[in-house]
Amino acid sequence: MPGLLVYVDHDEGELSPQSLGVLAKAASLGGEVTAFVAGSGVDDSWAGSLGGHGAAKVLLADDPALEGGLSQPIVDAIEASAREADAVLFGAGVVSADVAAGLAARIGAGIACESTEIALADGGVVATRPALGDTVMVESGFRGTGIVLARANAFPVNESPSGTAPVERVAVEVKPWSQAARPAGREAAEAAGVDITEAEILVAVGRGMGGPENVPLVEELAKAIGGEVAATRAVVDAGWVPYAMQVGQTGKTVSPKLYIACGVSGAIQHKVGMANAGTIVAINKDPNAPIHEFADVSVIGDALTIVPKLTEALRSR
Repeated sequence: MPGLLVYVDHDEGELSPQSLGVLAKAASLGGEVTAFVAGSGVDDSWAGSLGGHGAAKVLLADDPALEGGLSQPIVDAIEASAREADAVLFGAGVVSADVAAGLAARIGAGIACESTEIALADGGVVATRPALGDTVMVESGFRGTGIVLARANAFPVNESPSGTAPVERVAVEVKPWSQAARPAGREAAEAAGVDITEAEILVAVGRGMGGPENVPLVEELAKAIGGEVAATRAVVDAGWVPYAMQVGQTGKTVSPKLYIACGVSGAIQHKVGMANAGTIVAINKDPNAPIHEFADVSVIGDALTIVPKLTEALRSR
């Protein structure tokens, strides 16, 4: 059974949901999974809580040089542990992606990015990722240690974490050149409404809704069902809604429990961004629209007529 090491990113005391999802996935494969945490002034009991997310053991690299979360010092810290692992897994994220790339170059390992599935086969790790504009799926195996970087929201977090894991502090040797840069400060990005990647219910608007004047119909449905509004690229490009609401290959990847697609054709570029939804409901008058092929529930009809009636029915309940 391969030794799996999962890098767990964190920021201001909050564990990354992307890392926790990958940790849960790794634990589901069987065998003991080791989590790796890097930082400065990290509490052992806090790190040990990763046992509730699937870690059998936690390696903790705690050093002042790791404060600030820059990727190069983290590569130095994780290198020795990575060389002993059969595969190192990373959740999506800016820091995680930088560390994954730097570590692959450092130890001469193969790397699979944007992975949407991780499995064990023939005694090794196999990562599956979309390719060629997300029109095909590619399985990648590794010679020696493999580096796997997951696609955003590819793996769900364990929603009922319980248990702890033993924590082992590891020696940290940060190279002089890795300390040449220092964080100068932080600025929060301007928020534009709710982050749709965190929503449990999404109602998406597609070109089948006719025009921007009909977007409020989708907004009312989302409000009635307690969800948020998302959109296709065509709708965003047309200026109906902001880019922050775009789902798809060039937008955001989401995994809500319920995804209602209103007038959405279901092109492959959109599908890859919402295929991990728990239940997909499609409302489209075109019976040949691609979205009907993967929707759990299909409603064949004019979304302009059905959406208001659905909103009315929900409110009456």
